[in-house]
Amino acid sequence: MRKLIPLFGLLLFSIGSNAQNVQQLIDQKAKAILPKVIEWRRHIHQNPELGNREFKTMEYIAAHLKSLGLEVTTGVAKTGIVALLKGGKPGPVVALRADIDALPIKERVELPFKSTVMADYLGTQVPVMHACGHDTHIAMLMGTAEVLASMKKDVPGTVKFIFQPAEEGPPGTEEGGAPLMVKEGVMDNPKVDAIFGIHIDADVEIGKIQYKSGSFMASSDWFTVTVKGKGAHGSTPWLGVDPIAISAQIINGYQTIVSRSADLTKAPVVITVGKFNGGVRENIIPETVSFSGTIRTLDSKMQKDVWERMKTMAAKIAEANGAVAEVEITNKTLVTYNTPALVSMMLPSLQNAAGKENVIEGVWSTGAEDFSFFGEKAPAFFFNVGGMRKGGPATNHHTPDFYIDDSMLDVGVKAFCNIVFDYGKVKK
Repeated sequence: MRKLIPLFGLLLFSIGSNAQNVQQLIDQKAKAILPKVIEWRRHIHQNPELGNREFKTMEYIAAHLKSLGLEVTTGVAKTGIVALLKGGKPGPVVALRADIDALPIKERVELPFKSTVMADYLGTQVPVMHACGHDTHIAMLMGTAEVLASMKKDVPGTVKFIFQPAEEGPPGTEEGGAPLMVKEGVMDNPKVDAIFGIHIDADVEIGKIQYKSGSFMASSDWFTVTVKGKGAHGSTPWLGVDPIAISAQIINGYQTIVSRSADLTKAPVVITVGKFNGGVRENIIPETVSFSGTIRTLDSKMQKDVWERMKTMAAKIAEANGAVAEVEITNKTLVTYNTPALVSMMLPSLQNAAGKENVIEGVWSTGAEDFSFFGEKAPAFFFNVGGMRKGGPATNHHTPDFYIDDSMLDVGVKAFCNIVFDYGKVKK
């Protein structure tokens, strides 16, 4: 028995030493590839494309992945890409996801690689900009693919690289985004054991990673309320039923759902009206008006309760005023939920990528992500990588002034690579 103890100790030392060597190699390779990652990001930033229209972006990504010898499939969910890297060691199937679409926003930041692209959006020519950082997500995942391909013989299991179109939502009534990818079987063949995603955050300083276990980002529902009254001359409102005044009551009432009905100690709720359509002339009370907005919740039971309260409130307020109200609610995304056991398991991977002091536990966000649909099919972990220059200022996503410091995108590359090796080590 005594003879086995030194051998066992030597084996443990060998395993630990090998893990350390892999970690050092990832760090070296991620640092070396950073200039290319920045170059890719800036090219994509200068050439943005809207959801379900990312044809050139798809070709650009696919060309790189094919050059690495990966099995590449294009045209997934219309303009998405899926690539497989089969490692040299047995292990699980790990999926890594980046979204690739831009937004109909005109860039205001003066950069050498500023976007001046115009494109068609539902029949209107609009400016296009990567105003949410999807360009950085693409570049970090392209970099991850190159690093892992160069270490293929040591990679445990299979890595599935998912470049997803239309995260911001497909145009009009088209299908798209993560729901369509899932529908087309992206989480199968081979079946994914766990999926991971990154989002750049302009509120988090470069070099840092922010995460949260459990509910992380909100579900996103879109609603439209149509109020049908009775038209009249603006000078004689008593002869009609004013749908504009009734709509104002409903809108105000919706805020009492947030402030008086929702248990905000459990999770936050947001109801925002962002669009109002009604009337054609100042002195005519219209027959019908409609208004639309978004609902954000971080708990599925609260989500359903809010839906029912909104429908009941609109109907009763309208009825009390002699009108009729119809409420239509469409679910756009689910709650982005980080599987707690997976978060605990992979937290050391993030700490090795950024340094323990730079990995911060954050709070939930009322922003939404269709990454949530992947999490319905496998354990999932979605986290933020810092994009704010040191000392700030922060900029808002989805605005013309959105700005990302891309000088430390290697943090995201290291995080993804560490996850692949560490998850494979645990799940062999």
